[in-house]
Amino acid sequence: MNGAPLPLRQDTLADLPSGVAAPGYDRSALEPAVVHIGVGGFHRAHQAVYLDDLARTGETGWGLVGVGLRSPEMGKVLADQDGLFLVVERGETDRARVVGVLNRYLFAPDDPAAVLDALAAGTTRVVTLTITGTGYRIDPHTGEFDADDEDLRADLEHPASPRTVFGFLVEALDRRRRAGLPPFTVLSCDNMPDNGTAARTAVVSFARLRDGELADWIEAEGAFPSSMVDRITPTTTPGERERVVERTGVDDRWPVVTEPFTQWVVEDSFCHGRPPLDRVGVQFVDDVAPCEAMKTRMLNAGHCALAYLGILAGYSTIDEVLGDWVFRAYFEHLLADEIVPLLPPVPGIDLEEYQQTLVRRFANPHMGDQLTRLGRRGSTKMPNYVFPSVQAAVEAGRPHQLLLLAVAGWMRFLRGYDYAGNDVPVDGPLADRLVELARQGQEEPEPLMSEQTVFGDLRDDPAFAAGVEVALRSLEEQGPREVIGLYLDLATGAGR
Repeated sequence: MNGAPLPLRQDTLADLPSGVAAPGYDRSALEPAVVHIGVGGFHRAHQAVYLDDLARTGETGWGLVGVGLRSPEMGKVLADQDGLFLVVERGETDRARVVGVLNRYLFAPDDPAAVLDALAAGTTRVVTLTITGTGYRIDPHTGEFDADDEDLRADLEHPASPRTVFGFLVEALDRRRRAGLPPFTVLSCDNMPDNGTAARTAVVSFARLRDGELADWIEAEGAFPSSMVDRITPTTTPGERERVVERTGVDDRWPVVTEPFTQWVVEDSFCHGRPPLDRVGVQFVDDVAPCEAMKTRMLNAGHCALAYLGILAGYSTIDEVLGDWVFRAYFEHLLADEIVPLLPPVPGIDLEEYQQTLVRRFANPHMGDQLTRLGRRGSTKMPNYVFPSVQAAVEAGRPHQLLLLAVAGWMRFLRGYDYAGNDVPVDGPLADRLVELARQGQEEPEPLMSEQTVFGDLRDDPAFAAGVEVALRSLEEQGPREVIGLYLDLATGAGR
């Protein structure tokens, strides 16, 4: 880069370097029809990019308002940059673009009234969410909404000053009903099974705590489509930001780095107009479940299996793990032999081709996706992504040794230290409890398996417990790489 980098603002768009794509549309003509709650790196690399693509076709009726719940710093950066930010696709070559579809960014704790005004506005048609799976407060076994929370109680007492996402949504929907406006569609974009049902359950249940008629109206008139989202988006580190500035010549204080691959599959169920995102690659379908099962059981479960075993083996990034032929063979056989045979057919998708695509994506050396990021919130990810395949294999009587090894790797990781005694980061809503149980049990899985909120029916399966115990003891005696080699021999018959 020659000279000082170009500050990213509306008045500098005409001066962008030739390698950086400008929005190319009149941002002032954007109508704020979409409100997104939970603006982070993934949203800016995924939903915002699709809406930006739509605006680039000349369709400016679906502008975006961003709402933050926890990051005032994001608001400061976006305010200084007039809502603009860089998205860099990192493959064999980098492709950089400026996304311009964001009209405003509101930090909810600082200005709840402005957030409510945006949600209740007649122009708002769709509200998208990325609040993490645990943010919906749905009991994984009963499917019911857990309202036992101080902030939720405060939202019931003071609905005009909400603290929670459901406080905002329900108060805004109430205002729309009183104003004679239709409800907005609530579109969950979180990685969790049947996310549309989770969103509906949470919103309607919280509304019912306030007003039964309001809850009935939301349930009857609203829409909560499920969706499947897919794009690997690592956390942007300070060092990565500096590389982006150096390579692009544009000074974005919070850019997003992502992979070239992207996918968004949405249930075709909207109540107040549907954005024509099919023009820019979004798939609208009658049933998202097959695509959701494919993605969560293959990609997300693969991340879990490789993250915990990879950390224990001393690796830092997913591409480093896939660069080791033993781990690569483990991942390929895990998918082909134990996960894919139990998946339902996915219309329009060749599962063998999708598997090969996953291997290439994980092995992308230009991403540097940290295993510690992939290993976050394991107490939520393992039950949602890995255990369904285990349960399906048990019910079908199919071999699942490689899945059991993935479970054992997580249990060993939960002790909070590696083989050299170095700390490893365990986080999530049950982190402290699970670390205590893992250390208590050591090579015996029973203490951990007593946590029913995580293990569900698997808790009472003696064969599951026995298989995991064998894997745990093997990991302790030999280490991850050696045990993976042994399990691959057993799974493929190479040891016979």
